[in-house]
Amino acid sequence: MPDRKRRGSSSHSYFDGHSYLRRVPFDDVQLIDYAGPGDLLGFIDADPSKPLDSHIQVPPSHRLEFTYLAPADCGELLQPTSGPLVKPSLSYEQAIERGVQFDVILVPGGSGSRPPKTPPSLLQFVKAQSDGAKYVLSVCTGSRTLALAGVLDGKRATTNKSHFNEIVAITSPTIQWVPKARWVVDGKFWTSSCASSGIDMAAAWLEHLVGTETTIKIRGVTEVSVRAQADDEWAEYWGVH
Repeated sequence: MPDRKRRGSSSHSYFDGHSYLRRVPFDDVQLIDYAGPGDLLGFIDADPSKPLDSHIQVPPSHRLEFTYLAPADCGELLQPTSGPLVKPSLSYEQAIERGVQFDVILVPGGSGSRPPKTPPSLLQFVKAQSDGAKYVLSVCTGSRTLALAGVLDGKRATTNKSHFNEIVAITSPTIQWVPKARWVVDGKFWTSSCASSGIDMAAAWLEHLVGTETTIKIRGVTEVSVRAQADDEWAEYWGVH
């Protein structure tokens, strides 16, 4: 992955050449928060050695190069809430020091980012990346991380419904938290509710990026059924409104 110096932001649904998507996990990250969206987005991986389906043709301008980053103190491997260990390519601290700018960042949730355990380098990285990124995505309580980094001020967003009221209470009053939504879009910021809703959001973002026909082909291969943006039964279950 080449180092890329900071450049101006954009909210267009295309990229100049393939784009660089960075997943931002940490110890005790929720596995499905990044693995679920990652499985769908893997169909537009820029690496020619990783063709998930030869029948799905995506222009090079819409392909993504993936990388994992984590706090430096995680060591060589980080431990999600379940599943295999993850080997980061770079630390947050290294990315900040080198002035690397990613086109897309995906911030998952999990107990490892819950205050007071929130890694300071994670907040610093998100804040440093936000202006120059073309898209900023979060799943579950990843939107709490965005809020604590100060990048959601004045924006609409959603989050994990079981933690909704708690998150509203500790974040900026300028954020318009949407209680009933699988995901919310405000400009380049895409935030989803908990876990599986990240897959719904990823499918919607994929459609935004590469179009309906290609997205349906990808969903057909993976047999993914997605919910509509407002089809959120868990808001009522958790009593948030």
